[in-house]
Amino acid sequence: MDRPRRRVTALLASLPLLAACSATSEDSDAPAPAESSQSESPSADPASPTDEPTAEPTEEPTEEAAPPPDPVSMAALAAADLTGGDLRLGAVRERTPAYTSYDVTFRSTTAGRGTTPLRISGVLNVPTGRGPFPAVVLAHGYIDPAYYVRGQGMTRERGFLAQRGYVALHVDYRNHAESTDDPRIEQAVRLGYAADTIAAARALSGSDDVRVDPDRIALFGRSMGGGVMMKALVAEPGLFAAGVGWASVSSLEAENFAQFQRPDAPLAELKAGFRGRHGLPGEDPAFWKGVSPRPDFADITEPVLMVHGRFDDTCPPPWARATQRALTEAGVDATLEWYDDGHAFGPALVAAMDRTVRFLRARMPA
Repeated sequence: MDRPRRRVTALLASLPLLAACSATSEDSDAPAPAESSQSESPSADPASPTDEPTAEPTEEPTEEAAPPPDPVSMAALAAADLTGGDLRLGAVRERTPAYTSYDVTFRSTTAGRGTTPLRISGVLNVPTGRGPFPAVVLAHGYIDPAYYVRGQGMTRERGFLAQRGYVALHVDYRNHAESTDDPRIEQAVRLGYAADTIAAARALSGSDDVRVDPDRIALFGRSMGGGVMMKALVAEPGLFAAGVGWASVSSLEAENFAQFQRPDAPLAELKAGFRGRHGLPGEDPAFWKGVSPRPDFADITEPVLMVHGRFDDTCPPPWARATQRALTEAGVDATLEWYDDGHAFGPALVAAMDRTVRFLRARMPA
């Protein structure tokens, strides 16, 4: 699979549901060298080989190397060597005529500080048949890691996709279920979750146990996972065939902070949680822009489907409109579908899943 990497010149990092990035460039105008004209007389003697040149050679200007990005930023996530692999099938959770469900683990890395290996747990549904199958990586919404259990949050979506011929890998994320703990995850505004979904796609591509077509892997995020999806598409353009975001958080992390963190804790406690690395959005706007995916939407190469409920009181509907508009303005093939439902998608679940499957089949048929 073609996985082009691009250099992102952006700033700063992320929080429990956040992200974005700013790119800067400098142009230097060097003065043009003065033109000189010389007239030669037919009787003039040619210059002797020992004559000294009349002007010293000019030196080419040297470009200064760009400073490294903030280690907590979309730019750092994009520049990191995000590897993945070693998909291991564990216990069978369920067998149906349409698919078999397994506990699994795979390898991820800690973005922004080398290649420290992490083990990520998850649940994998494999359709009945020989394959190779198209696949969907599932990025779940926020659930307190203290109470989260393996595969929680997108069980309905996982089964729906497998019944229609898609391998579905639900990613637990670092610090969840049996995954390795990353002590920096909150301070790093959960950018590592995007790294784990990228690792999941690579683990599926390299698996000998599950036959997956590496050119037909999509990323489907829900709520917080919608933000994870956008960050992963920005960081690794070309890795996924498509992106889907249901009831997604904002593509600007400062808005997520105001909605989810600010009301729940005193400011002193929130500041202490950052351990001096960065300020709150009003104090350090560059950081919060740098951990948001919206400024780098132009890097996304995949089509994106956004699905949102008109009555969503967790992730406000204006967020979906603003994200879809920003994606389109950045040149991304982005569609927004509305349903008469709330954040959790109850009455409209089947209709929204049918729409999602049609979107996926148009780009990666089962």
